[in-house]
Amino acid sequence: MRRFTTRVLAVALTGGLLLAGAGLLPLGGDALVPAAQAQEKKEKKERHPHIRAAIRELREAKEELKEAAHDFGGHRKEALEAVDVAIKQLELALKFDKK
Repeated sequence: MRRFTTRVLAVALTGGLLLAGAGLLPLGGDALVPAAQAQEKKEKKERHPHIRAAIRELREAKEELKEAAHDFGGHRKEALEAVDVAIKQLELALKFDKK
């Protein structure tokens, strides 16, 4: 029984340290604050996170369209062209917005 208790404690402590390292579980009073502040700072620093996410999603959709086994009722070619135009326009918009 003692071995079981020791193992349970070891697993619990290891899991707690992993969560604390990820900023999800505070070890002390202020352990979570720096992780939250770092995330806030990153979000404030990154300009237009939704546009950047849209570009990533469009690139993934383009790959999915390219690799698909069918042509989506004849719309694949035009959809790929539209995705390319959308990506280009979003990238130009971001480039124009640089300070």
